[in-house]
Formats: sequence, C-alpha cells, structure tokens
Amino acid sequence: MTALELRGDELYIGAAVPVNRVALDPLIGTHAQALVEACDLIAGPQVRNTATLGGNVAHALPAADGTIALTALEAQAEVASATAPAAVPGGVNIRRIPFKELFLGPGKSSLKHGEELLVGFYLRNIKHHQASCFKRIMRPQGVALPILNCAVWLERENDIVKDIRIAVGPGAATPFRSAEAEVTLRGQPFNEENFASALESLLSQAHFRTSARRASSDYRKHIIGGLFKETLKTAWERAE
Repeated sequence: MTALELRGDELYIGAAVPVNRVALDPLIGTHAQALVEACDLIAGPQVRNTATLGGNVAHALPAADGTIALTALEAQAEVASATAPAAVPGGVNIRRIPFKELFLGPGKSSLKHGEELLVGFYLRNIKHHQASCFKRIMRPQGVALPILNCAVWLERENDIVKDIRIAVGPGAATPFRSAEAEVTLRGQPFNEENFASALESLLSQAHFRTSARRASSDYRKHIIGGLFKETLKTAWERAE
C-alpha cells in the first residue's frame, strides 16, 4: 500500500502513499501530471505530509481533488477482501475495479465497511501526444475548499482531439465525467466553435449544487467555462 512504481505499461500508486509524495514524485509527474497538480492543492503542507491518496478517495466526496484527477485519468482501483474461511484460511482476495465503481453518493463509498480495503490505483502510462491537466477555483488558501475543479486528459493528432476525458467536481452526486462533452470534442479540431459546443454539452449534463460554504449553483455555472477552457488548453499544449 506504500508502493509507487511502474508495473509494465502501468503506473501503480499505493493507497497509503502520502499526498505530498504524489505531488513530488517524478514518475507521477511524467505519467499523470493532473494528479500532481491536484495533490499539490490539497490542504496545507502539514496535512499533505500525512494525508494519503487513498484517504482522499475513500471519503467519496464528489469534489475531492485527487479523486477528480483520477477520474479523468481513468484509474483502476485495487481492492482487497478476506476470502471465505472454508476456502483459504486467512487468505486475501485482491481484485481490480473501474474507479467509478468506488462511489455510491456524497460521502458514500461502495467498499464494505470492515470487510474491504482500498489497496491502490493503476494508471496507464503516458504515450506520445497525450497529456493531462488539473485546475481549480477555490476559497482562500487558508480555507482550501474547492469551489469548482476540473481535470482533463487528452490525446491529440496534429490539430485533432483524438481522445479525451473530462472530469469536474462537484458536477454530480459522485465524481463526474462529462461524457457528452467528450463525445462533442472527440475526433474534432480544437477550436472555439467546438469548445463552445463542448461547454454547452457539459452544462447540460452536470448538476451543480448550491453550497452555503462554497458557492451557489448559478455561480458555478458562470465560472465553469473559464476553468474548463484553461484546463483543456493547457492539456492540449502539453500534448504537442
């Protein structure tokens, strides 16, 4: 659970790896820059030195920074559970599941309490002309609460968006991917017209809620365009 290493064509990050180690590790910086940027914004330095990536995910909050980055990076989660006593006494069953299957609702994880353990995460290694980015709009750093965050992973082929994944938090009751915006951009040139269509698709699919401590639904709808555009543009430039 504390491992951080390449395993074949994948990057493995143990659930007990501290957030600050994720933010500083060169392997993650190469293969998952969005995750580095997300973890670098979590709380303050003291918290980042002790808090873990698995903890950020296991709280099942729809706007958790690490969670949103991992959603865009299409991570897979490794989960351990005890096997049936009659089968292998003291044995452990380890399986991989799609990242989105970890979440049932705000603060509600699909992991069975006392029976299952989040072990780590697998990410596909980055290839040529692929890149990611994470950005957020937040309250003052002393508060460190995201009003809205966005992560984008994409692959470009010349001036075409060959493939893309877009995650926004909070955009739904669970970590949100804008599948409709992805379809709008996939296979299309990266230009203002197609961005406007993708933003329209994102706004039609997302369900921004009002939070007394963070922001209203209307304000989030107002600022998502600028945040999405800057995140997308940065990932696009990196992929060149």
